[in-house]
Amino acid sequence: MSIQATMEDKLKAAFSPERLAVINESHLHAGHHHVESGHHATFDGTGETHFRVRIVSPDFAGMSRIDRHRAVNELLADELKAGVHALAIEPAAPGEKTRW
Repeated sequence: MSIQATMEDKLKAAFSPERLAVINESHLHAGHHHVESGHHATFDGTGETHFRVRIVSPDFAGMSRIDRHRAVNELLADELKAGVHALAIEPAAPGEKTRW
């Protein structure tokens, strides 16, 4: 199973979202520099390393923005340890305005 599919499954199970989009943005970061195992490298834009999570869930009602981010980061901790370098999170509760 892909990292993207695993993340989608975890988010659906944990937050029962009304809307969910897990977007692989790795290709947008081609040519960027990052450090891997102590060595500087130029990222080639392949794989599953940079994601954007857009999620609307009733679970986020009454939670601060920081707590929402923390909840998603904690849920996806294994993926972050296993090679996801960047995770942009856009959480909202139902009825809140989103940019998407």
